[in-house]
Amino acid sequence: MVLFGKKIRNRYMLMGDILLAAFSVLASYALRLDLPVLFSIYVESMLWMIGVAVIVKPIVYYLFGIYRRVWRYASIRELILLLATVSTAFLAVSGIMISLFAMKAFSAFPRSVLAIDFLLTFLLVGAFRFGMRILSEGQSRINGFNKSQQKSVIVIGAGDAGAMVVRELQKNPQLNMKPTGFLDDDREKLRKQIHGVPVLAGLDDLGKVIKSRVVDEIIIAIPSAPGSAIRKVAETCQAYHIPYRTMPGIYELLGGIVNVSRLREVAIDDLLRREPKRMETDPSQSILKDRVILVTGAGGSIGRELCRQIAQQAPGQLLLLGHGENSIFEAILELKDSYPDLCMLPVIADIRDMARLQGVFRKFQPDVVFHTAAHKHVPLMEINVEEAISNNVLGTKNVVRACEENNVEHLVMISTDKAIRPVNVMGATKRIAEMIVLEAANRTHKAFSVVRFGNVLGSRGSVVPRFKRQIAKGGPVTITHPEMKRYFMTIPEAVYLVLQASHMGKGGETFVLNMGQQVKILDLAEDMIRLSGLEPGKDIEIVTMGIRPGEKLSEDLWDEGLNFAPTAHPDINKVESDDELTKTQLDETVSRLMELSTSGDKDKVVQFIEETIPGAKLTHEALDLTAIT
Repeated sequence: MVLFGKKIRNRYMLMGDILLAAFSVLASYALRLDLPVLFSIYVESMLWMIGVAVIVKPIVYYLFGIYRRVWRYASIRELILLLATVSTAFLAVSGIMISLFAMKAFSAFPRSVLAIDFLLTFLLVGAFRFGMRILSEGQSRINGFNKSQQKSVIVIGAGDAGAMVVRELQKNPQLNMKPTGFLDDDREKLRKQIHGVPVLAGLDDLGKVIKSRVVDEIIIAIPSAPGSAIRKVAETCQAYHIPYRTMPGIYELLGGIVNVSRLREVAIDDLLRREPKRMETDPSQSILKDRVILVTGAGGSIGRELCRQIAQQAPGQLLLLGHGENSIFEAILELKDSYPDLCMLPVIADIRDMARLQGVFRKFQPDVVFHTAAHKHVPLMEINVEEAISNNVLGTKNVVRACEENNVEHLVMISTDKAIRPVNVMGATKRIAEMIVLEAANRTHKAFSVVRFGNVLGSRGSVVPRFKRQIAKGGPVTITHPEMKRYFMTIPEAVYLVLQASHMGKGGETFVLNMGQQVKILDLAEDMIRLSGLEPGKDIEIVTMGIRPGEKLSEDLWDEGLNFAPTAHPDINKVESDDELTKTQLDETVSRLMELSTSGDKDKVVQFIEETIPGAKLTHEALDLTAIT
């Protein structure tokens, strides 16, 4: 059957609507009039109205799209659509019948039958469609029901997501999963029912519920839940050997973030195993307000976050200096969107190019410099020794010299825990860079300082993005050693504390951030797998690859034997250092390092570093190019 040149898929629905249209008119006349009067006076108008109804109503239904609806999944929205459709059909039929009566197409017409027909049509058409839904669901239950195989399921979260999970399980019995209860911390929901399923208790009572009733599986349906809550549920399930799964957030599903493996998107804060540090900033107290600020390495993870937080403190001008034009371009675009009125300028430059650096400093005269530019990937720098020395050491020396010659008020260098008793080239070059900054501070009495911290979660080239890629591919997740530990902090936390330390710097300080306890990389990997909604060792394997060149099992934030003192901020400590070199010694060290690195003799470079840096013990093992990832 064709209507407006388009084939209607549901022919039976159309035929039913035609029959219901005719029946509704007949019933309307029967309810309105006595039967003898009906056939003697009004039969002509009744026949006209039946003809109009069976033509007009299906056309209106088609135009409103109700033949394109899958009524098995009908809801309140479909009911509202049906009301609008029947109302429009009522107006159309009423207009035609009243016009025909006015043109004397028939002699008598009880106009009240129009209202009766409207009510009957809405009830009949609605009952027809929702009856189809009931029959369809009943058939599905008959086809899919297998009581012996049904699993008893507890749903964590009695919100919209949990209700949706229960409804879908009830509508699809072929899944053989029967929801038997909710757990939710909202006390107002306790002992109430959602889709006939009771809210049993709060999340803290999961263990008691598992003990007191049959539970075959747990479904975590709180897409916005923090990692700590999901981790707690997962640990309880593991303790009682109950399988569990995590429902992805609806926004993740709609946005295409979740791939075919339906992974929950893991937030960085979920991995901290502690509450994120509070970040409270008073721009009026900032040394950055109305000043010219220059950030080296502004396209990197730390540099870009520095620019974001500096922008919040109303600087006069922000200079984003970096060697990679694409990363600087992306940073500028992002900042322009958030801070359209901020005066900012991209500066494409290499800190190893002293002439270029001096030109930039002379032209813009920065008041405060944050030096984040550095090579940081440990195994790569074990192979590219010359690059590590030229960028991390010579580059820092150039930045410090440019700051001295152009009267920069504050210089803050970002350093790493790998600079303490270094066992790799990257850490050793960062320790020498620290010495360069601190020597200049002590010699010139300028507010030059160092801020040292450990790993940041989610930075480019770090372990978290790599684990995410491996999990998305189905594994395995690779770690170097089951006892490997690291300090971890989020990028915003680290940068916030760097800015707080910059306010305290008077000159020559080494600030160390309080990063909490070290976390095993193995625990981090397992957390990421569980928070993605999967099970370590079952869904995703974890494989140990062996320690890479230049790595050690755990890191230190300061040398043993040195004193450290608290500062005005509870998460920042100040370390006293007594191993600085004089300017002459540092100049000779940098020159000698550059000379040895260009010769390509790594053994001599290693020997010289060990003689120069207290506690340094670099690896001498042969490098395997396949071990850098």
